[in-house]
Order: sequence, then C-alpha cells, then structure tokens
Amino acid sequence: MRPEIADHITSLKPYVPGKPLEELERELGISGAIKLASNENPLGPSPLALKAMQAALATSQLYPDGAAFKLKERVAAYAGAQFEEIATGNGSNELLTLMVRTFCLQGDHAVIADHSFIAYRVIMQAAGVKWTSVPNVGDFQADVDAIIAAVKPGTRMVFLANPNNPTGTYITAPSLRRLLTEIPPEVIVVVDEAYHEYVQASDYASALSMRDVRENLIVARTFSKVFGLGGVRCGFMVGPSRLVDYVNRVREPFNCNTMAQVGARAALDDKDFIARSVKVNEEGRAIMEQGLAALADRHITWTPSQTNFLLVHLGDRDGEQIYDAMLREGVIVRPMRGYGLPNALRMTLGTPEQAQRCLKALEHALSH
Repeated sequence: MRPEIADHITSLKPYVPGKPLEELERELGISGAIKLASNENPLGPSPLALKAMQAALATSQLYPDGAAFKLKERVAAYAGAQFEEIATGNGSNELLTLMVRTFCLQGDHAVIADHSFIAYRVIMQAAGVKWTSVPNVGDFQADVDAIIAAVKPGTRMVFLANPNNPTGTYITAPSLRRLLTEIPPEVIVVVDEAYHEYVQASDYASALSMRDVRENLIVARTFSKVFGLGGVRCGFMVGPSRLVDYVNRVREPFNCNTMAQVGARAALDDKDFIARSVKVNEEGRAIMEQGLAALADRHITWTPSQTNFLLVHLGDRDGEQIYDAMLREGVIVRPMRGYGLPNALRMTLGTPEQAQRCLKALEHALSH
C-alpha cells in the first residue's frame, strides 16, 4: 500500500524564521525590544518605496500585474540584462523553490556548501532531490575545488550563496569564475546574492558580470535586505531567457503583489537610501567588532563578514542558552544549532545604538 505521505515529506524539518518582536514582548511582558535575528534593514524601508506603496493602496482592489512588466523592465536595466531574462517572485525564496520545481525531478542530485542558507535543503527535500553538502575550509570559506569535484553524472543544480548566509564569507571573483567555467555546462548553477549590496571586498564580483562564462547560470537577488522591503516579499532572478520562460510557466500568476512591485521599483531608484544603509551597516560592524574583540578573554570570536551580520562563536558555550539570556535583555539574535553550529549565534549588525545594546546584552548573558 502506498504511504499516506512520502518519507521525504514526513522527515522534513520546516524553516524556522527569527523570533518576532511582538512575540517576545508578549511572552516576557517587556517593551522596546530589538530584533537582530533576520538581517533586516534597521533603517526601515526605502522612503521612496514607502511613498510609492502608500500611493498604490488606493487601487489595491485590483489584481497586480501578473507579468510584473514595469518591475521587470526596471530590474533589467539595474542588472544589465534583457527583459526576457528576468523573473520576479514573492521574495528570492520563492524563486529558489520555483527553480527546483521547474528543473529537478525527484531523485535528482544537487550540490551545496556546508553551513549555507538552510532554505536550500528544505526546498530540495520537499521536492525529493538528493544533495551533497561540501565541507568548508579555513574560517567557513566555501571549498571551490571540492564543490566542483562533488558534481557527478546526474547532478542537476549547484547552489551557492555569495556572500554566504549564515557565515558572511564570500567566494572571490577569480574563484567564482573558475567554478563557473569548470562545472559541466549542463548543470544549472544558482548564485544567491541576497547580500550583494553590502560587500566591501575588492576581490568580490557579482555573478552577473560572469554571464558570458556559462549559459546555465541563474543569479537571485532580494529586496528584503539593503532595500528594507522584507515585509512585502519581492525578489528577482536573472538567467537565460530559455530557463526564465520555464520558471514563468510554473510560477503562480500573481506571485508578486502590487505593493511589492511598486515598492521595489522605487527602491531601486533610492540611491541615497542604499548608500546610507551601507554606511550605517559599516558603522555597526566597527562597533560590534571592537566590542567582540574586548571579549576575547572569554573566548568570543567571530567570522569576518561581507554582509550585514556577524557569525559569533561562543567557545564551548551553548548558543541556545546565550540566546535565551539575551532575549531577557530584549535583544533577539539567531541561534545557529539548526545550521550545525550549536556554539554560535548570528547577529545582525543594526544601527550603532543597536550594536551597543547587543554587545551589552551579550556581556550580561556571558556573566550568568
């Protein structure tokens, strides 16, 4: 008899998002908590996006443009791509799901790196896709040689987060180009660049600049980070028109709502806000790194990051316990046990004031 639910579904552990502020304040009876768990923009949404979305509310009885024509037109100009090479989605997460649904069959094989975005595993397991997870080298650096070597006959996709979540590490431009060149051409390589705008490293380059290297390359981006639009859910992918056409056949017709479309278009034009967001992020980084360095005698370290968060290592301390203690200080961070890092926390950098408060809460947690 056929089982009621397939084994790859019954064994699936769903993605657990960061704890909401409202939930924490309700549980502990506190106010003024801060959330540094989900790598959101501490400045809020782009002001231009907010204005555009407020204006669009007047016609919210109408279905959105199912083709997201104006948004795709604007994204194409931003990404240096053709209109037919763009697909939009309900955040880049939905697009990642659509890629697996579109291009993979149950039993197909994919390659990812250890300690990469956990949604890749959830999406693939839900589709019955098998995968090889390649160990990192050094301080959580992706092992490009090992990723290339892990590709085998039957490998359909390779997922790379660059920069990577939750480690904050990145693949250099020469290494990425080599990977894109050496992976067999029939394999679809997906480069997830959710944190692209925050990168400061001089030897980094977007995979968008390497589209000449291989045809089967898809680059995913999101409006949830530097643009401050996590709550309206909008993302885009850039790929060969042949692959984008198939994704558009699979996606729901109204997967990108009106507020997301108009907000994202306006956010792309808000260059002042983007620059200010990056500046605030670097200020928060300097404060966090200085504060963490002062805790070196307590065996606190961190992985150098090119994103808007730090992966903080707690020595032999249990990350869940430190996380719980920081909650009671009104600071929400992200425990990393689900990523195979039980002695680590991921901390969004936030504003300078939030960074100071996070450090104070961490110091108190370490003292108890």
